[in-house]
Amino acid sequence: MSNSLKDQLMGLGFKPSPKPEKRSDARGPRPGGGKGPPRGRDGQGGTGGEAGKGRPDARRGKGGGKPGGKPGGRGGRPGTRSQEEIDLAKAYAIRAQKEKQERIAAEQARQEAARVRREARAKFDALIDGKAVNVADAEHPRHFEYGGKIKRVYCTEEQIRQLNAGELWVAQQKGRYLLLPIALLAEAKAAFPDGIALEVDPDATPGQDPYADPKYQVPDDLIW
Repeated sequence: MSNSLKDQLMGLGFKPSPKPEKRSDARGPRPGGGKGPPRGRDGQGGTGGEAGKGRPDARRGKGGGKPGGKPGGRGGRPGTRSQEEIDLAKAYAIRAQKEKQERIAAEQARQEAARVRREARAKFDALIDGKAVNVADAEHPRHFEYGGKIKRVYCTEEQIRQLNAGELWVAQQKGRYLLLPIALLAEAKAAFPDGIALEVDPDATPGQDPYADPKYQVPDDLIW
């Protein structure tokens, strides 16, 4: 037969099956006949060790947050404080400032009171200076209560009578007790009342001033 089987089949209507396309190997043979290492996704050889440097790591947080931020959330800046913390700090600062002002005011008031007392004491001392009528060799002690303790001043018999009659009074000055004329009492009391150690009311009952009786030479509850 002149015609081949292929030609006969095509004459009957059969078509030849299409040939598969040949895929060109872009890699090609490497020198030495060996195949090169498998290329990475970026088309370069190796596993992308050097070539992968500088690329963002796809394995970082899904939210794309900055390093140090909360994964998948908002990354707060380091050192930031909430509004509640700021308000609390302000409240502490205001209270500390108020307490400081109160301490300063209390100290100023104390110093002012001390100054007024010193001036009053100086006026009192100037008023009674040189006017005491104490007798050096007086032998009769007159006891009285002053500053929560029992004190005494030595008098003559006549001075004890005058003291109990309200004609003399006793002042305290630098740890000493001075007998003074009654004429100075009102002015001295106005200047510095704390300097009055004994002022006798002649109309007082014995219960109000038990030490007015001369028999009380040494009281039972004596506190020196």
